[in-house]
Amino acid sequence: MAKKKEQPIILITNDDGITAPGIKNLIEAAKTLGKVVVVAPDKAQSGMGHAITIDSPLRFDKIDLFENIEAWQTSGTPVDCVKLAVDKIFHRKPDICISGINHGANHSINVIYSGTMSAAMEASIESIPSIGFSLLDYRLEADFTAAKHYAHQIIKTVLANKLDKHLLLNVNIPAVSIEKIKGTMICKQAYAKYKEEFEERKDPHGKKYYWLTGKFVNFDKAKDTDAWALKNNYVSIVPIQFDLTNYPLKKILEKKKLFK
Repeated sequence: MAKKKEQPIILITNDDGITAPGIKNLIEAAKTLGKVVVVAPDKAQSGMGHAITIDSPLRFDKIDLFENIEAWQTSGTPVDCVKLAVDKIFHRKPDICISGINHGANHSINVIYSGTMSAAMEASIESIPSIGFSLLDYRLEADFTAAKHYAHQIIKTVLANKLDKHLLLNVNIPAVSIEKIKGTMICKQAYAKYKEEFEERKDPHGKKYYWLTGKFVNFDKAKDTDAWALKNNYVSIVPIQFDLTNYPLKKILEKKKLFK
């Protein structure tokens, strides 16, 4: 008798916290594709980047929050979630790690600051193919219909195709109805940044404090970027990596022998 094929194990995490609507929708998108295990922060951890907890104890508790889904919450960062999951839960590495669905954009330079993408990147470092999903809508009442649909299709495709074990995809979904989305587009990361300033304010005691404000500025006018794709109602898919080596510059420096 043929041995029953084991279900893919799908690790789900996020940076908006375990009670965020985005993670509930990601569970819905993935639960028919394998055995889902959720490990997520117990509170919002947006903008944490690749931070880890080293100066305080980590709390790690199993909770009954999603029907028929094993779920854990931790006091740590999104990256802590992946580290704890790999070390304390699984008898083997998950087949895929998916992070999100984030409330708000993680395209272009946002990927540097994103807890959503850093969790996915940590899994990629651990040789777990990973995807971060973000919806360009910060509202808690955001419509996740399109995001859930495309997340399901992309997860299914990655599971069905044996690609690089360090696969890491940054997926952003425009905040429009599913009927208006033109499809997916493989993109490069746009060269863009925030033009920032710190707004000076005073608290009730008259003491100064500062609030970060800014405007997103896109310097990249190419039509193969994530910024262009999203503006034109495509789901952007950017393959990224944790190797930050600038290989063209490395060759130049080796050729010029500037450093003795």
